[in-house]
Amino acid sequence: MVKGLYTSYTGMVNEQHRLDTVANSIANFDTNGFKKEGATSQAFDDVLAYKIKDVTEAGNLPRRMGIINPGVKIGENYVDWSEGSFKETNNQFDLAIAGKGFFTVEFTSKKGQTSIKYTRDGNFTLDMQGNLVTPEGDYVLDSDGRHIRLDPLKEAAINRQGQIYQNGALVATVGVSDFQDYNYLEKYGENYYQPVEGATVIQSPHQIYSGYLEQSNVSIVDEMVNMISIQRSYEANQKLIQTFDSSLEIAANQLGKL
Repeated sequence: MVKGLYTSYTGMVNEQHRLDTVANSIANFDTNGFKKEGATSQAFDDVLAYKIKDVTEAGNLPRRMGIINPGVKIGENYVDWSEGSFKETNNQFDLAIAGKGFFTVEFTSKKGQTSIKYTRDGNFTLDMQGNLVTPEGDYVLDSDGRHIRLDPLKEAAINRQGQIYQNGALVATVGVSDFQDYNYLEKYGENYYQPVEGATVIQSPHQIYSGYLEQSNVSIVDEMVNMISIQRSYEANQKLIQTFDSSLEIAANQLGKL
């Protein structure tokens, strides 16, 4: 019976983790280029079977499992990389990537340290010097990893290849990088991603739309349905704990009397 308390407890912890993930997606519904996350979980019998078949032990010998805690094990979060819809802004420096890839940005931290980050948010503008920057002032890089600097007094045109022209002359090409395996990307914060060890940069077919922004791929309706489902699962585990608690109270205070 006491093990039932732990089973319900792990279920509640898992549902709390799922709720945090859904809440983060809903909070970023209006964030340009945001990719929603999902949460996974593993049942106790799945983990037990995996451990029994574990061949990492010397000689494939069985060993003690430790404390048995039949319940739910929180798995890994995953990212839905599907493309969001485009929103027209009529600002020529707002860019959206149709296809795979990320804009390359030279990010400067609050400590003044610079590093390369990647984003799907193409909300760019020109600063006073004519540099193409993010709203926070981080430099957008071209295909050669250099700052994109334009003449703010001249008209600019950006084609589907990301090439920027002024007075008919090619000034720069917006840098777009892709990765062979997105499992080697991690969220940095501020709508940026950064590669981890093992990431391989590649070039994928894409088009750049000037005057558009990619919206998040979060569906409010789907996330609200998921939130209701999570709440009901959480309440079900809560009622189980209350039932076990009542049974334990009877066993301790009534059946235990001499």
